[in-house]
Amino acid sequence: MFVHDDLQQRWWNLEAGLAERFGKKPDLEAILFLIGVQELGEFREKFTKEEKQDLMHVAVCHLLSPSGYYELELVDEDGWPHYKQLKPMPELNPAEQENFIKDHVLLYFEQNTL
Repeated sequence: MFVHDDLQQRWWNLEAGLAERFGKKPDLEAILFLIGVQELGEFREKFTKEEKQDLMHVAVCHLLSPSGYYELELVDEDGWPHYKQLKPMPELNPAEQENFIKDHVLLYFEQNTL
């Protein structure tokens, strides 16, 4: 379980860094929201519930693009990115899915800063 332990430690380090920056420890959904806002490039105080869900979807698509699951198809007139799925997601149980996303989030933060 060394790989899982390394993933968990790197995740805790990311959470700690984000908590220090934002004053609150974020959960995975909050981190996906932050990535979605970053990728949208539009920072505002309020997003609707639907927009928040869309931002998390943008984040997941963006995160999985380097692994070949999605590619950016277009950016609409409002500046929202739209992705095309290229291959099906792997069949994973919920814990494996979470680790799969966390691993991609960690890669994102290695390559980008908020």
